[in-house]
Amino acid sequence: MPERDNSKLQKIQAELHSLRSSIRHHDKLYFTLDDPEITDAEYDRLFRRLEELEAQHPELVTPDSPTQRVGAAPLSGFLQVHHAVPMQSLDKVFNEKDLKDFDARVKKRLGSDEPLQYSCEPKIDGVAVSLLYRDGILERGATRGDGVTGEDITHNVRTIKNIPLRLSTTRGRIPSLFEVRGEIFLTRSGFEKVNQDAEAAGTRLFVNPRNAAAGTLRQLDPRITATRPLQMYCYSVGMVGAEGGEADDSLPGSLSGILEVLDSWGLPVNPERRVVVDIDGCLSYCLELLQKRPDLDYEIDGAVIKVDDRHSQHLLGSNSRTPRWAMAYKFPAEEMSTTVLDVEFQVGRTGTITPVARLKPVFVGGVTVSNATLHNMAEIQRLGLRIGDTVIVRRAGDVIPKIVKVVASIPNPDPRDITMPAHCPACSSPVEPDGDVLYRCSAGLICPAQRKESIRHFASRGAMDIEGLGDKLIEQLVDQNLVNNVADVFRLTAEQLTELERMGTRSAEKLVLAINKAKSTTLPRFLYALGIREVGEATALALANHFGNLEPLETATEAQLLAVADVGPVVASHIATFFANPDSIALINELRQAGITWPAIEGGGQARPLDGQTFVLTGTLEAMSRDEAKAQLLELGAKVAGSVSKKTSCVVAGPGAGSKLDKARELDIRIIDEPAFLEMLSELRSQ
Repeated sequence: MPERDNSKLQKIQAELHSLRSSIRHHDKLYFTLDDPEITDAEYDRLFRRLEELEAQHPELVTPDSPTQRVGAAPLSGFLQVHHAVPMQSLDKVFNEKDLKDFDARVKKRLGSDEPLQYSCEPKIDGVAVSLLYRDGILERGATRGDGVTGEDITHNVRTIKNIPLRLSTTRGRIPSLFEVRGEIFLTRSGFEKVNQDAEAAGTRLFVNPRNAAAGTLRQLDPRITATRPLQMYCYSVGMVGAEGGEADDSLPGSLSGILEVLDSWGLPVNPERRVVVDIDGCLSYCLELLQKRPDLDYEIDGAVIKVDDRHSQHLLGSNSRTPRWAMAYKFPAEEMSTTVLDVEFQVGRTGTITPVARLKPVFVGGVTVSNATLHNMAEIQRLGLRIGDTVIVRRAGDVIPKIVKVVASIPNPDPRDITMPAHCPACSSPVEPDGDVLYRCSAGLICPAQRKESIRHFASRGAMDIEGLGDKLIEQLVDQNLVNNVADVFRLTAEQLTELERMGTRSAEKLVLAINKAKSTTLPRFLYALGIREVGEATALALANHFGNLEPLETATEAQLLAVADVGPVVASHIATFFANPDSIALINELRQAGITWPAIEGGGQARPLDGQTFVLTGTLEAMSRDEAKAQLLELGAKVAGSVSKKTSCVVAGPGAGSKLDKARELDIRIIDEPAFLEMLSELRSQ
């Protein structure tokens, strides 16, 4: 009987070992390499089986088991950790000259003019930490603190999925004791999710991903940390084989070699790292990284440049606070503080009134910013914003600048509350609430601001595409009462146009030709140009393909509209309301009398190959432009979205694809490259 029990126990131990090894393998593929082999359901099945066996045999639970990432009781406080090898910070440079001066100092100290190899990687805006491994098993995680003393955050580090609890031994010998250092951060997509959850729960929102990561690591309850998708990239090692014993010198002689070894052991390292020759190589790397910055799914504030050779690092040594062999090349800041000078209210095409902050000009993210969107009055209330407040302004890539926080610690000498005006700032008509947070001008298209915006939309590339009818010209045409609605555009003459400021005879004639050319259009373009609320290009195309021409659409009921792909109850209501309005029909008749025509769509209402599917385009397409690809997808019935979600059917990824590609992998969404995309289009068109 004891032999039978022993045999059964051995089988259980073998299955536990197999499950743990398999889960570790799939964790690395998913969280570090973004290359999963199995579905989430299969992974969950493995994990549940491991939990089940460990619950039955708690004496067989090991500290490095994947189940031990979460579950410890909350701590009452943090223990202090002494760093045997201090965790230093980096000196910073902000321009090419200072970086070249750094290179000159390094070469002078080494007594050589030979080109140096540098190890370069993104400077992630996260939290510096130290991980201590003993016999390949994670023993301790600690913050940098003041560089000498940090805080023990082991309970939180263990919840981070891309940090291995046990190292693999696929390459070389793992030192019996060694410390790895890196940056823990929250991805941009993860940050959005954390704030969405906080908003839904009615709790405080985080200002930026770095603050969110720092706040998460300081949670006393690891169960909270486990709900937030933190990640880590390792960038160096600290103590190796020391702590009362002899130092271990078995690691490679270059930093880049060490990072490769760390990668082979299962530790996450940044895929954007690179070894370059001489400082010109560093500058090229920095410029390339700056271009990639908006597409990365994590925040960076520069690049880190390090002498790659470890012996040279030793010869160069350190100052009291920083190493002489490393430098941070800082990019233009994406967040800066400034003062709100005033808040003005703008009227959009559909009459929505939006508050816009006028700021004391500040240089953010490579440009001078003097305005920032405030979205709506609810956002102003959430921020607790008043005119005169000092605020943090954020600008990432080409995103419109926004105010993310009021700096409450800086006094406001003359605070003024922000209130929605009772009358439209453009026409003085009454302002009416629209739902819980929006306000609209009640005047409709008689409001000059709405007229200007509706004409801008009507003439835009995706609509009637009237080349040369720009913003400044539209301002003059409306202000001088030459154009009161979009139909008036088609009645303009060259003689009228030449009387306008900065409009010569040749320019006037070219614009009249462009206006006449725009009279021959398509039904989807015309429907989009009408500016019906929430009818974008994709919905306009779906309506055109479903009804075939305008007349059946004008008389369609909401129930009939709901039969159209991409049309829900709200959009159906907006469409029905638009065509029930006599003014809308009168405007359409005016446009037709002005000569606007389009061909009917044969086979309206027939199914198309990509009906109901949503595509996302990311990266660079080489065979066609993004607009051409989008047009072909729309023609085949697909909807083209700007972001990846669970509703996305397929992501077309060209070279340089960034965070959208990462999100697609995370959600297990179908991904195709450009050749496969072109082949798909060819096959669908031939059907």
